[in-house]
This record gives sequence, structure tokens and C-alpha cells, in this order.
Amino acid sequence: MKKRFLPFLLFSLFAVSSCGASSGKQTYIGIISAMDNEIQLLLKEANIKEEKDIAGITYHIGTLKDKPVIISRSGIGKVNASSGITTLLNSFDISKVLFTGVAGGLRDNEEVLDVVVGTEVVEHDYGFITNDGFEWGGGDPGKKEPGEYYECDKDLVDLAYSSALSVMGEDHVFKGLIATGDQFIASSEYVEWLTKEFDAYACEMEGASVAKVCKNYNKPLAILRTLSDKADGNAHDSYADFGDRAADQSSKIVMKMLESLN
Repeated sequence: MKKRFLPFLLFSLFAVSSCGASSGKQTYIGIISAMDNEIQLLLKEANIKEEKDIAGITYHIGTLKDKPVIISRSGIGKVNASSGITTLLNSFDISKVLFTGVAGGLRDNEEVLDVVVGTEVVEHDYGFITNDGFEWGGGDPGKKEPGEYYECDKDLVDLAYSSALSVMGEDHVFKGLIATGDQFIASSEYVEWLTKEFDAYACEMEGASVAKVCKNYNKPLAILRTLSDKADGNAHDSYADFGDRAADQSSKIVMKMLESLN
């Protein structure tokens, strides 16, 4: 009796073990933006199976281009972005993060609706206000250590760049540093400072916050921005005219990336 029972017991244990190994936790690609119009097209094209409201943010769970995704809108600015990405990474099993949306262009050879793929990001408004004005810096105020730069994942950057090229064409895609700050930039003078100080290609309000959190959680990140304006004196009018088109364009490139992702 004991000899006949032992093989059955071993088989049962193996079956339970195998079942547990195959029912692992679902891993998702996290797609995050700041504003509703930046995820509108993605939600339209996705098969959303569930929505969870956590800490004031709705996380849309489903598939897009046959990939498991969670799409969310964090809100505008560094504080909202930090909260949104941290909640996303704490609440779900995220393999990689794609940050999509619009930005202001900083280079003379860039045009509205061109695309910038971020290779790294920096907080351009992190520093010191003194009697002599603003001085960029960070770290210990007594030491005036330079602020941190955050690199995006090289493989995802390459994929974002090649995807953007296939959608936009070579003349309309750029790759380089993106400057983040809690201001909508509409100043030609400040544009000149951003390019001189950081050699930046675009400015926006969330990327560095997302990159910092992804670095802390060791999650690969790509930042993809379509230019809604040139961050100059006409920036508000330009965004009003082109903001939605720019947002949709970034979404199309994100979907192109998903087609190639494992």
C-alpha cells in the first residue's frame, strides 16, 4: 500500500509545483503621461479589461498591440509625475516604462510636431535663488554640488528612435537631453539658456521625476516627446493649435515600439 501511494504522492507534489510555477504574476509595460490628451489615442486603441483608481490616479489595465500594458495619466509637473510613477511601480509588476507626451522644442532646426527621444534628463530649475538671481545646482547647499542627470535605457532609446524614424522620417526625429522643470516655458531668452547650459533638445515638466524613480526601482525607461511648440513667446498659441496632434503623434510611435517589444 505504501509503495503504491508514494508514486501518487510524488506526482501530486510535482503537479502542484508545476502549476504554481506557471501561474506567476503578470508583468506589464507601464505607459505614463501627464495629460489626458497624451493617452487618449492609446486608450482608444487598447483593449482595456480593468481600471483601478489608486491614490487619485486611474490605471487602465489591458493589452495594446498584443502586449500587456498599464496606461495612466499622472498629472502635470514633477510632484504629480513622481507620485504617479511611484504608485504604478509599487502597485503592479512593471517590466519597463514608456513616458509619452508633448514638449517645447529648443533647437533652431527643430519644428513643431518634430519628435525628441530623450537620452537623458535633468532638472533645469533645481538650484539656488540668490541676490544675483538663479544659479543651477543641487545637492548640499553648502557645497553647491551639481544636480543629477538621469540616463534613459539605451536599448529602449534605440527602439524609440528607430520607431520614430519609421513613423516620422529622418528629418523630423532628434535624440538628446531633455530638460525638466515645473514651468511651461514661453521665453526665447530662457530657451537660449537651456541650450547653452545643458545642450538640451526639448523642455517639459515631468521627465526627470519619472527617470529618478525608475532609477531607484531599477526599471528601464524611454521618454518620447513630440514638440507642440518652440518654448518661445508664441508657445501658448502653438500648444493650443498643435497640442492634441503632437500627443497623438507620440502615441503612434509608442504603439510602433510595442510592436517590436518582447
